[in-house]
Amino acid sequence: MANQLLKGKKGIIFGALDERSIAWKTALAAVAEGAEIVLTNAPIALRMGKINELAKQCNAQVIAADATSMADMENLMAKSMEALGGKLDFILHSIGMSPNVRKSIEYTNTNYDNFLKTIDISALSLHRVCQTAMKADAMNEWGSIVGLSYIAAQRTFPGYNDMADAKAMLESIARSFGYQYGFAKKVRVNTISQSPTVTTAGSGVSGFDVFYHYAEKMSPLGNASAEDCANYCCMLFSDYTRMVTMQNLFHDGGFSYTGVSGMLIEEMQKNNA
Repeated sequence: MANQLLKGKKGIIFGALDERSIAWKTALAAVAEGAEIVLTNAPIALRMGKINELAKQCNAQVIAADATSMADMENLMAKSMEALGGKLDFILHSIGMSPNVRKSIEYTNTNYDNFLKTIDISALSLHRVCQTAMKADAMNEWGSIVGLSYIAAQRTFPGYNDMADAKAMLESIARSFGYQYGFAKKVRVNTISQSPTVTTAGSGVSGFDVFYHYAEKMSPLGNASAEDCANYCCMLFSDYTRMVTMQNLFHDGGFSYTGVSGMLIEEMQKNNA
């Protein structure tokens, strides 16, 4: 139930592709909580996805922007403030893509041109977002920037390929820029390490279905849904978390701190019987 947690706040949501994406759910949740938003994605994603449907639901303007382009990011900051009539209070960075994953290229046989694109799109884009926002003085004090990450930044999940390295860099950028932005403008920068989630992007990872069910059985609370993550994002956008910054926050039903679950032990015992 919405509580107008973000009443009067303005923000940018990156990466909404279709109704399965976390960014899509976060846009709906933020607006339900009273926020005004701008939606953005790369031009090719705008053509492929359904973002205009979401824009109508959210009464939001759509601004095309390639997160690997400084010019596009600078334009986005300027046009967002113009569209929203003032500075921003929050930004959701929900951007990630690996050509190596898409082309099923093994990690040990990686194509390095592809690898650099993965890093550029999935990690350096957060730095660009923070840098252009800071230079444009686009964020209000106590504003919040949130990036979506995954536990493969800390632990090895073979099918996640070079996206694991990108997520590790993403979390490092959040800490490093969070330090700078906090002292400069009192702006918070955090990442959320989300459960495996059935999204268009997540489902493309090799072995996703098997791991999704494994994580469900490992997590005391089960996998966190996209809707749950959207609500968590809204909490991090809100004033209730104004002293939280430079953190990677696990939102995974307890998976990150569970060694093994009784449910999995029982299943393994049955299989070995």
